[in-house]
Amino acid sequence: MEKLQRDIVAILTADSRAGAGKIAAMLGISEKEAAAEVRKLEEEGVIVKYTAIVNEDAFDEDVVEALIEVKVTPQRGSGFDAIAQEIAEHEEVKNLYLMSGAYDLAVIVSGKSLKSISRFVSERISTYDNVLSTATHFILKKYKVEGALMHREEESARLSVQP
Repeated sequence: MEKLQRDIVAILTADSRAGAGKIAAMLGISEKEAAAEVRKLEEEGVIVKYTAIVNEDAFDEDVVEALIEVKVTPQRGSGFDAIAQEIAEHEEVKNLYLMSGAYDLAVIVSGKSLKSISRFVSERISTYDNVLSTATHFILKKYKVEGALMHREEESARLSVQP
């Protein structure tokens, strides 16, 4: 990837709302060239999706997220890819990673309740023939997501007692 493309990716990673005009102004290129480079990055699969990071605590809806560690037996010919693809197809799965360490896959899932996620793990994930074991960790609070702080510190209401 050339430097211009890396610079565009860096801009869009920091702010996915940046349009061709803003990118062009920041990089000293024409708006047409910026739009063409972004389109090229999309077509090549470098840019996969644009998204917003949302502080879900600001909504009244209850959403529960969990990190599920999954230990699997790799399949001949496809290794971890086949089982990862099967797991990834579930609607509840938000992110899926191949990991080093005691567990092979890290799966981030979301659901409406602890019970729905528990049921997802016990009735879907753990039923695959290649799954040896799972460990579920419920996410209690998010402090930082994709480099964005989720909660801004409030000014302390306490008065300083130091002179």
